[in-house]
Amino acid sequence: MGSSKFIIIFINIAIIAISLVPSISAVDYIVGDEAGWTTNFDYQAWAQDKMFFVGDTLAFNYPAGEHNVFKVNGTDFRQCSTPLGSVPLTSGNDVITLATPGRKWYLCGVSQHCSLGGQKLSLYVIDQFAWSPMYPPTPAPLPFPGDI
Repeated sequence: MGSSKFIIIFINIAIIAISLVPSISAVDYIVGDEAGWTTNFDYQAWAQDKMFFVGDTLAFNYPAGEHNVFKVNGTDFRQCSTPLGSVPLTSGNDVITLATPGRKWYLCGVSQHCSLGGQKLSLYVIDQFAWSPMYPPTPAPLPFPGDI
């Protein structure tokens, strides 16, 4: 009798846990939406109301030859500089998969598109599977006294 109660409680807990798990589907973002990757666009405002997760993709759409995309660090982002020896993306339809959590920085290295045209994007990627101090792992349930 005690073990059947445990099984029923376990099944109910499993159903509740499954219903609380967030959706695990990746989102494909077009950077800048209809404007695409261009100068004189506020990419920080564009990113502000979005949550980026590991597995999501960023599509940088622009006329090939007019712009490019560099992935840079925070210092290069603030200075609008491209790292020596790094190779830009130049296809005009560059897709980047957000593979790791943390801060990410992108900019256009053409002329002064970053420094004068504001063509740069900073965002934070969240690992939806990582444990958070806010939501610590639930300890295993204790057995009922009659099950021991």
